[in-house]
Amino acid sequence: MSGFLTTHILDTARGCPAQGIKIDLYRINDDGSETHLNQLITNDDGRTDSQILGKDDFKQGDYKLIFHVKDYHISNGLVTEDNIFLTQVPLIFTMSEDAHYHVPLLLSPFSYSTYRGS
Repeated sequence: MSGFLTTHILDTARGCPAQGIKIDLYRINDDGSETHLNQLITNDDGRTDSQILGKDDFKQGDYKLIFHVKDYHISNGLVTEDNIFLTQVPLIFTMSEDAHYHVPLLLSPFSYSTYRGS
């Protein structure tokens, strides 16, 4: 297999990469249960220092990324405990090809978007 998974997070409210966000990766099994595969933290560039899912562990199927964004928003003064909206961003997607999947997150305190990048 030569597929792998990467991500990065851009803070669209502040116009910069989002540093220090914890990301969890799960494989969704055929029976609907989930297997935790990896946990990483974004670096100064809003990326992880290594692939979220490397070539050796890659297999086609359904996956879930959870971006833990609450502490990031509060620590940057974007929101407070009183007006927090997004605490986690879960993304469920399928990797159906033996390829590089790049799943970026465009983030603000009150919305997000994602896409299959290159």
